[in-house]
Amino acid sequence: MLQAAVAKAESIGQPQCIVIMDASGCVLGEIRMTGAKFLSRKSARAKALTSASHGVASENIPEAVRAAVAAATDGGVTGLAGGLPIVSNGVLLGGIGVGSGAPEQDLAVAEAALAAI
Repeated sequence: MLQAAVAKAESIGQPQCIVIMDASGCVLGEIRMTGAKFLSRKSARAKALTSASHGVASENIPEAVRAAVAAATDGGVTGLAGGLPIVSNGVLLGGIGVGSGAPEQDLAVAEAALAAI
């Protein structure tokens, strides 16, 4: 998954922070590509955790509760685009979070990682 994500980020010319977590929130793989914004590592982790915890794309966290949930989780849950759940045969296995680009770039990189499964 990391290799596919990095390859996609390179193909679109956008260095990224990429985090892959299991369903319990443990980091399985992580990379900050050269040139990626170092603070995006934190948002990529929050996106992965959000998707691993809730089983939805991070951007699907309702706008009305985003600030409260972010505060309650010390920034661990976010409504930013770029987090996707990892699901196989209907079972939530974890989440991937990507950050440092525009929302559509982050999602394209996360989708490429999922396609590698």
